Amino acid sequence: MKKISTDKAPAAIGPYSQGIVAGGFLFASGQIPLDPVSGEVTGDTIEQQAEQAIHNAGEILAASGAGFADVVKTTCYLADMKDFAAFNSVYETYFTEKPARSCVAVKQLPKDVLCEVEVIAWLGN
Repeated sequence: MKKISTDKAPAAIGPYSQGIVAGGFLFASGQIPLDPVSGEVTGDTIEQQAEQAIHNAGEILAASGAGFADVVKTTCYLADMKDFAAFNSVYETYFTEKPARSCVAVKQLPKDVLCEVEVIAWLGN
């Protein structure tokens, strides 16, 4: 196994890695809408927060040598299912290959953000 770490995505705020490569796959930890430099939440709307969370996931993908087209599965967490359509409007601009996905509403997310996105990508190894 190989740990993936990049300063272009927020540092882990707990005892975990940004990503792990194992068996030809990248397993990226969930990304919330934090600015990687300041560590502060970015945006007030679901669209703004989805943009930042997905961007952060993209930086972890890039650090592993992958891109959005390599993603085979995403798991998306929303603080409110009423944001589903607005979240999807941002999500579909990045995940154009339409990977498998789970999307659920949860009671609360870290730092009270509106969304979190995690990805699994095939690295072709």
